[in-house]
Amino acid sequence: MPSIFNTIDKVKPAYDVVYNFVLLVCKLLLIVDILITTMAVAGRYIPFIPDPAWSEEIVLTCMAYMAVLSAALAIRRNAHIRMTAFDRYLPKKVVTYLDILSDIAVFALAVVMIVVGWKYAAQIGGRGSYVSMPSVSKFWMYFPVPLAGIAMVIFEIEAIYNHIKKLFIKEGSINDEC
Repeated sequence: MPSIFNTIDKVKPAYDVVYNFVLLVCKLLLIVDILITTMAVAGRYIPFIPDPAWSEEIVLTCMAYMAVLSAALAIRRNAHIRMTAFDRYLPKKVVTYLDILSDIAVFALAVVMIVVGWKYAAQIGGRGSYVSMPSVSKFWMYFPVPLAGIAMVIFEIEAIYNHIKKLFIKEGSINDEC
């Protein structure tokens, strides 16, 4: 059984690439947010700096992307808020099974985010446009939800795998990377 885990563990670099890419996107969105907000605020008080009408909508859209993508990143780091008060009183295997159960629930949520989020982005978002930029579809305002759902599915698959691996490989084993 451990040889199966060694084989599957070879996929870990692909998860690292996806994680680093999503993290890079979040960082770039934050930089864009800061620059646009700085320009908009400065444009209100300094006459020669423009205050574009589109700044607020773009900043809010970037924030929506950052919020949901960073939540997906937290799945991989196991950094979400969770109840662990009883973990030290329960057997480790029970805690691992409960972690798997919660991961399955989050996986289901991610699938709903993909399906319903795409439906909203395509139907509702496809019909409207930004007020300050009539040529840009509101699809991009709704698209962060299915995009984050895809990232969540990817990271939840890894989290579920790591928990299952923990059940079969003893702690302290050379092959244990959980």
